[in-house]
Amino acid sequence: MAAEAKPGLKPWSTEDSAELYQVAAWGKGYFGVNPAGHVVVRPDTTGAREIDLFEVVQGLRARDLTTPVVVRFSDILAHRLRHLADAFAQAIAENEYRNAYAAVFPIKVNQQRLVVEEVFRYGADHGFGLEVGSKPELLAVMAMTEGSSDRLIICNGFKDDSYIETAILATKLGRTIIPVVENFTELHLILKHAEKHGVRPRIGVRVKLASEGSGRWRDSAGEKSKFGLFITEILEAIEVLRGRGMLDCLQLVHCHPGSQLQDIRRVKDAINELAHVYAELSNLGAGLRYIDVGGGLGVDYDGSGTNFPSSMNYTVGEYANDVVYRIASVCNARGIAHPMIISESGRAIAAQHSVLIFNTLGTSALDRFRVAGRVELDHDGDGELPQPVQDLFEAYNTISARRLVECYHDALTAREQVLQMFNLGLVSLKVRGLAERLFWATCARIRDFCRKLDEIPDELAGLEEILSDIYFCNFSVFQSLPDSWAIEQLFPIMPIHRLDERPARKGVLADITCDSDGKIDRFVSHRDVKRTLELHEVGHDDEYYLAVFLVGAYQETLGDLHNLFGDTHVVHIRLHETAGWAIDEIVKGDTANKVLEYMEYDVEELYPALARDCERAIREGRMTIVESQALKRFYEGELNGYAYLEPA
Repeated sequence: MAAEAKPGLKPWSTEDSAELYQVAAWGKGYFGVNPAGHVVVRPDTTGAREIDLFEVVQGLRARDLTTPVVVRFSDILAHRLRHLADAFAQAIAENEYRNAYAAVFPIKVNQQRLVVEEVFRYGADHGFGLEVGSKPELLAVMAMTEGSSDRLIICNGFKDDSYIETAILATKLGRTIIPVVENFTELHLILKHAEKHGVRPRIGVRVKLASEGSGRWRDSAGEKSKFGLFITEILEAIEVLRGRGMLDCLQLVHCHPGSQLQDIRRVKDAINELAHVYAELSNLGAGLRYIDVGGGLGVDYDGSGTNFPSSMNYTVGEYANDVVYRIASVCNARGIAHPMIISESGRAIAAQHSVLIFNTLGTSALDRFRVAGRVELDHDGDGELPQPVQDLFEAYNTISARRLVECYHDALTAREQVLQMFNLGLVSLKVRGLAERLFWATCARIRDFCRKLDEIPDELAGLEEILSDIYFCNFSVFQSLPDSWAIEQLFPIMPIHRLDERPARKGVLADITCDSDGKIDRFVSHRDVKRTLELHEVGHDDEYYLAVFLVGAYQETLGDLHNLFGDTHVVHIRLHETAGWAIDEIVKGDTANKVLEYMEYDVEELYPALARDCERAIREGRMTIVESQALKRFYEGELNGYAYLEPA
């Protein structure tokens, strides 16, 4: 049931919630709000096919799967691949481009086996492949691509002797695999193992572009970038290959323009430079067939569509058109055949398909302190109150629209004086508590007055943030949202139910780690960044679920074990035509046993050690046998239980 509107406020609607949380802007059709006030998932962006996210949570609870949980929507993954393929197909047609396009999914973006398998399976219709950046990734992909000799495998990252040999052996197996030379020594390793195994390899080179990147990862591109060859080194490589009669083996030119490129101008600059390098190397006799424009295709996390680190000022269609047009223009001008275009757009493929859902555990509110504003009602002690406390009463009782700043300054000064007096032993703890209640009650009244003003005085602009609630949430920022903590990445966050009610509170989110950094206090907004999130009142026994969206890229692979909170439950859900949504796969989250093993605890010894202690307690009369058995059963159950908090 929707909450009744307070006098003077128009009734709240689900449309108001969708607007408040910017769902249409960042959701791009994949997410919405239904008439019941629940978030819905639309895997193909149409309202005809949708999944109620709150209903999913209830269904998981019935299966003994409690939050926190990551829900992956396989159909969104398939739609993202199709959307990327369609964008390039349209650009190729419009620009009369005489070759094809294929994406390769960088599995570093989300290395979870089920995700990589789904990307590879759904990408088959489009001829998409995979990109690896390490030897373990290559070993996994070699097995995964059995019987798919036509699907591209691009090998990036630093490569040692055995990494190169693995790639060469994959060539003998029939894989279409291209090791990309990141530093000059790798070329000699490729040539060594090609000769050893009698293989004419496909070779790629990564170019250090002069074009700069943009955003948080701007230093990953340009001449100071970590990977790639300078033009002088590429020319040396040409001569080495020419001397070996293997110039035809140089088939791919690659660049890395950056990650999460928010500005389309940087994309244009990088592709233009890469296309000219490709043309020059072709004219030098290289057997080039592929041009790999790397990653960088962004995700509009905040929905603003702007040149902002958590956004992008272009669409996937515009990106595809710019890539195709600029490569075609250079090749046409040079009279060179159009190469096959490859991109490594992992973030844009995977981000939207995963949602992190967690429950709240409780709240803390500074404006819960109430006073009557009269000494005889608020103070039950004897004797006259010190002057600073009287000043706090005065500030509270004289608040008006014209005296907001003055009363706030008076309250600040009076509180500071009370604290100084307490530290000198001049006032009691009870008086200090009264001063605390008066101060926060005064701040809350001033904030309420400010909400009615057209323009808030600068001195009071931070009151909303100061008085915001803390919602304690059952998840770990460090495990599930490491980019939020490490680089202040914005992710859309909102309740998944009660969206037919007006949110009456503003708060920040705190996780269950014992680290003060384990919080989220930056949220998606119409303009810039909000420091608080609109939330609903939560009673002691209320179920209240929040979700973080667009977490499918990097978050699962970058997470750590701070406080030994491990992987959450993961559920793969697909929309079936007749049965509605259904669970395809369940991956249970880490148990306490498992995360302790990660940290090299001998879990086989933990229970026996406790059992010995229980027997010692029985001998010394501190515990009965029944109590001992109950404790051992409890301990064993907790070792095998979910690492996160569970309902009683």
